[in-house]
Amino acid sequence: MQREAAGTLPGPRARYLVIQLARFGDLIQTKRLLVSLMACGEVHLLVDRSLTALARLAFPGVRVHGISAHGTHGPAILGLVHDDLQELQAHQFHRIYNLNYSGLNFALASLFPVDQVRGYRLAHGQRVVDAWPAQVMRWTKVRTTRGLNLVDVWGLYADQPVEPERVNPAASAGGIGLGVVMAGQNARRSLPPRLLAPLVHAASKRIGHGPILFLGAGAERRAAAELRAALPGSLRGAVRDLVGKTSWADLFEVVGGLGLLLSPDTGTMHLAAHLGVPVMAFFLSSAWCHETGPYGTGHLVLQAMATCAPCLETGSCPNGVLCRNVFSEPGLLRYVSGQDVAQFPPHVAAMASTVDSLGVCFRPDAGIDPFMEERQSFRAAVARIAGIPGPAPCSVPLDESWIQERDWMLPQTLRGRANE
Repeated sequence: MQREAAGTLPGPRARYLVIQLARFGDLIQTKRLLVSLMACGEVHLLVDRSLTALARLAFPGVRVHGISAHGTHGPAILGLVHDDLQELQAHQFHRIYNLNYSGLNFALASLFPVDQVRGYRLAHGQRVVDAWPAQVMRWTKVRTTRGLNLVDVWGLYADQPVEPERVNPAASAGGIGLGVVMAGQNARRSLPPRLLAPLVHAASKRIGHGPILFLGAGAERRAAAELRAALPGSLRGAVRDLVGKTSWADLFEVVGGLGLLLSPDTGTMHLAAHLGVPVMAFFLSSAWCHETGPYGTGHLVLQAMATCAPCLETGSCPNGVLCRNVFSEPGLLRYVSGQDVAQFPPHVAAMASTVDSLGVCFRPDAGIDPFMEERQSFRAAVARIAGIPGPAPCSVPLDESWIQERDWMLPQTLRGRANE
């Protein structure tokens, strides 16, 4: 069973190009921008060639183009990129949204008039970063109280961003079975089989019936075998190991038919949210639900709240990834299974997804979020910068250290088009 995602909207009146050269999850997180632009005109999407089939499945109303952005090195890439771009250059675009900070993205920006490019562009041979992504990068210096979901970061580039509740269907447990994603790209943001197995057992109690489907890339086959061996004998017969066995079309069909997906921060998690399938995610290390949590209402993120979280995944962990330990707490496992919990364990919070006028946000369903009020004031300020109605600020004063002098001197709201 495949659920219906947000469809196309009528009325081509302009032509837009969105350049998204990042990976699986980033592609799905471009949805708010794409749906917003589709309401105003014809939308083209440039992605890595390996993701063209996925992009066409996810966004059937968008014209998808592929380029050899990953996996090719040396002089050979020049000829491949030249061939890839011939069709694209035949179109005249009203506006180009260049979403990634990379050498290839900057080079691609030079193909178009500089005043038509948003995001990252080249002007007189110099790299220029628009005010909006420059602000976003400054937020990362204090991630606990700042930050915006990536779907909204990109979605708010649109002149008329679609309302947050129209991006993804509300999560509904209409499918059957539990999907389990083995791992994300970064090992620190995933759980080893010995810690994942109790979560799988608890989540299976929550849904009460159906198969348990293991999902992941071929490199995770060993982890899948270890996870199956770590499960109680009564559950092993329910396991269907699909690791390394699904095409993009297969993955759409499988994920769309689930009752619940258990996952770290992965592209498959974002696909489930895209399809309206309930997600129970576990975020630890550098993963932070306020930045990349599943988009829409009705999802849960088990967020590690260690004093050092969220960290930088590029640096070594001086604490031996202690934030993993909270996922084996008996109180958390009881919560995952759907039981009442008298005392929720410390250093973790069950964050429920909802939307406000700015975008998606996460609030504690269990546990404590010590930064909730500060984050609310931040969201109110971001809405003003974006030039859209926003949530009311809280009584907690806003930390304005991320605002630079030029932000006060020049009008920088997205709706004010300060970049033009």
